[in-house]
Amino acid sequence: MRCYICFNEIIPTITWVNVFKPPEQQRCCADCLAQFEPVTPTCPKCGRGDSDGICFDCERWGMGQEDPLKKNVASFSYNAFAKDWVAKWKYRGDYELLFSLQGKLDVPVGYAMVPIPLSEERLKERGFNQSEAIIHMLGKQPVSLLGRQGTTKQSKKQRQERVDSENPFQLLDPINQPVLLVDDIYTTGTTLRHAASLLKEGGCPEVYSYTLFR
Repeated sequence: MRCYICFNEIIPTITWVNVFKPPEQQRCCADCLAQFEPVTPTCPKCGRGDSDGICFDCERWGMGQEDPLKKNVASFSYNAFAKDWVAKWKYRGDYELLFSLQGKLDVPVGYAMVPIPLSEERLKERGFNQSEAIIHMLGKQPVSLLGRQGTTKQSKKQRQERVDSENPFQLLDPINQPVLLVDDIYTTGTTLRHAASLLKEGGCPEVYSYTLFR
């Protein structure tokens, strides 16, 4: 088996535990896996790893309005290695690269998993919805409750533009149980909170989120 990221051969380790059964299939070598930096959250709301308590972005959402997002959980820091991985996976269409993280993610369970939708134009350009891909990789079924209006890429916006942007989503179906929004990257949290606010308005009691990177 070769690593999905660097293509180097992965030599399975044989121990007394697995000597009598086939070793677990690995899709990411130890060298590549070591470059994914696990998040050690210091902000209890969004999982940011370099704040002293509630971070500034989360504080802003608490000023004069109820924060629709209960909590975000992320697996890895969005470091240089992660940025290159995302570029290959999401923007260059290497869909199978996602499976290099299979079995490496600690994702909250017990919630309806709701993907962040793409516009038709963006979906056609990219070939897949990254949020749905993550959910499928986890062996779950996406619950599509949201639609998207407009085509402006969040990645092309400056930080303040993201925070001030209008809600690009529309609620397709209400839900009366807690949900877990799923996306690839948490930057300012604006995208997730736009989605969460609509779900809350539609009767959802609590909205959490999971992202690969923070």
